Amino acid sequence: MTYLEKEKNIPVTYTVDVLVLGGGPAGVAAAISAARQGADTLLIEQMGEVGGIATEGLMSHWTGNTKGGIYEEILDRSADLPDSPDKDFNGSPRQIINPEKLKTVLLEMLDEAGCRFLLYTVASAPIVEDGKLKGVIIENKSGRQAVMAKVIIDSTGDGDIAARAGAEYCLGRETDGAMQPASLMFKIGGVDYSRAVFPSKFEDYIQIPAGEIQSLGKSHLPFPAGHVLLYRSSLPGIVTCNMTNCIEVDGTKAEDLAKATLECRRQLKPILDFLHEFVPGYENCFLLSSAALIGVRETRHFKGIESITEQDIRDSRVFPDWVVTFASFNFDVHNMTGNGLDATGAQDAFAPTFYTIPYGCLVPEKLNGLLLAGRNISGTHMAHANYRVMPICANMGQAAGIAAALCAKDGIEPRDLDVAELQKILLKNGVLDPNGKA
Repeated sequence: MTYLEKEKNIPVTYTVDVLVLGGGPAGVAAAISAARQGADTLLIEQMGEVGGIATEGLMSHWTGNTKGGIYEEILDRSADLPDSPDKDFNGSPRQIINPEKLKTVLLEMLDEAGCRFLLYTVASAPIVEDGKLKGVIIENKSGRQAVMAKVIIDSTGDGDIAARAGAEYCLGRETDGAMQPASLMFKIGGVDYSRAVFPSKFEDYIQIPAGEIQSLGKSHLPFPAGHVLLYRSSLPGIVTCNMTNCIEVDGTKAEDLAKATLECRRQLKPILDFLHEFVPGYENCFLLSSAALIGVRETRHFKGIESITEQDIRDSRVFPDWVVTFASFNFDVHNMTGNGLDATGAQDAFAPTFYTIPYGCLVPEKLNGLLLAGRNISGTHMAHANYRVMPICANMGQAAGIAAALCAKDGIEPRDLDVAELQKILLKNGVLDPNGKA
């Protein structure tokens, strides 16, 4: 059964140089960076705040050990705790996120850059002519409108507009389409920090009076929950929990997002009961807040004019057309059939190394007028498990934003950009030379 929608004239409410879709770390960084280059820039965000998983998703910390770029600036402005040497992916106190503070900081950075933004707004359909993405249909309280742009950046994570516009992609793992599970982050209060433990990765096998903490989680938490990940916050007695888990979720389907939200919320009480009973310092903890945004780790991997692989990361490859440098993380593949780390993942088993991401990963192979930024860029399933984290995505956004501004100014397609010119500007804006030392 179908319904034929009546034809109607849609007002063009904005005509801009750069249109950024999605206000997560990649999108915010892209919008700020494009506007700072003098481009007339508009950011579209479906939630009521910007920051994505970092804010609405209640993420605990900036996972990864990336250096340089706009990521460092965001840390400098939003961190509650002072800087310290970065020892590992969760080694620096300033990487801890205070989501309420970060919400304001990111909005202020957008405003200071002269970037316009629309919140509570959904990008619903592409406007494509002759193989070029020229605009996007948006919907919000003001109704259905069209936005036209010289260059559009899809930093929505799932790349909905890029997909609807015809950009080619692979969904999930190349071999079988499986995708990493979804989670709902939450915060608890009333934790006694003097006695509390903070397992921060799947391979933190901490002994507590009742036994080894990860084994206890697998035995007492409802499947597919079972791992215990507890993170310090910058506020007294408050801990961020990454312990809910929903497998077999396709984040591009509304029904699956609803299923994941319900399943993760049903796990909240059993998790609290587990903490009360077994974990020292958590006997009197209580649910303080939960995320407004479900954490989807993996969906579409778009096909770009270049692609980054697991081996590129293991080899610390410096691409000639680098635009993100000193990226670093582990192969954080969550178990796609249960809890904990997937057999293909490597946390303690992998010594993080610095690598670069090439500009070609941000450029769709065929569609013009479009750049990608964030976890939807061109890369393999295993490479994605490393580059999908927020610091790396933020610096992708910086590169995409500057590139879009240059293309809009010169009237060229992203695939025709002189990457050497982009690299010069990136270096002037805090990105570290990959041939130098961090």
